[in-house]
Amino acid sequence: MIHSLVAPNLYLISLDQKLIGFRNFISAWLYKSEEITFLVDPGPRYSVNQLIKTLKEIGVKQIDYILLTHIHIDHAGGTGALLEHFPKARIICHPRAIGHMISPERLWQGSLKAVGKIAESYGEIIPISASAIDFRNRIDTEAGEIKIFETPGHAIHHLCFQFQNYLFAGEVAGVTHCLKEGIYARPATPPKFKLETSLASLDRIIPLDASMICFGHYGFRKDVKATLKRSREQLTLWVEIVQNQLETGEENLKNKIIAILKKEDAAFANMKYLPEDIQQREIYFVGNSLNGIKEYLQEKLNYHTQE
Repeated sequence: MIHSLVAPNLYLISLDQKLIGFRNFISAWLYKSEEITFLVDPGPRYSVNQLIKTLKEIGVKQIDYILLTHIHIDHAGGTGALLEHFPKARIICHPRAIGHMISPERLWQGSLKAVGKIAESYGEIIPISASAIDFRNRIDTEAGEIKIFETPGHAIHHLCFQFQNYLFAGEVAGVTHCLKEGIYARPATPPKFKLETSLASLDRIIPLDASMICFGHYGFRKDVKATLKRSREQLTLWVEIVQNQLETGEENLKNKIIAILKKEDAAFANMKYLPEDIQQREIYFVGNSLNGIKEYLQEKLNYHTQE
């Protein structure tokens, strides 16, 4: 498992999966200092054993907090398994997500329905004791405050965490890959997506004073405000393009929409610079994002029609 020290006390840990193309895709973030050690998004159960091995290589003996940006299986599915090795860790997640982590059967079945064999590959979720998990608006530590922001959009239970100048953003700004020149980026808008909710969440964190944004998928950037504003513009563009195409009444628009997006969205067009296996993975998840936007628009357009 690849890990790198990307800033003082801050490690990026790549959680590569056994599926083709699922590398440089899921990551955990570790902050380790004398005062505090916390981990953001431990990832799926499949990669927990390698994660534990990596933590030991870094010298982690205890984890004070496990912070969950959201409880989708690729971010939080391995939490219970990790807790078995670090039982003193405190898990922090959105209040609407706590029950699903304690009794994960519904979450597991929803994961199977949403992504099928991908969920099976990630591994089933282990329940967490109610005494180990809660939500807080902020966490005071000897090293400083961990600020917690509710940022629904990608999921209704999505959170962002700010510690010092680091912003742990999960998928509030979609998926990003840094290239030799420029970036590849796309929105992460699976059903149930609502544009207004996602934009409000971005607007909530754009003003924050942060010098590094840490993505769940994948890596980091130091142009934080520009990255968040670009994500906002991209999200609006995608909704506009999908709406225009839906209004044509044509069937099976996915490939046509993707072709238009590659012409209109420079960051998305950079998909061509990704390795072939990662491109194939991305095409699958682009479909999920387009489905979320499509359902949102159909609901919205039908609503206005009925009015």
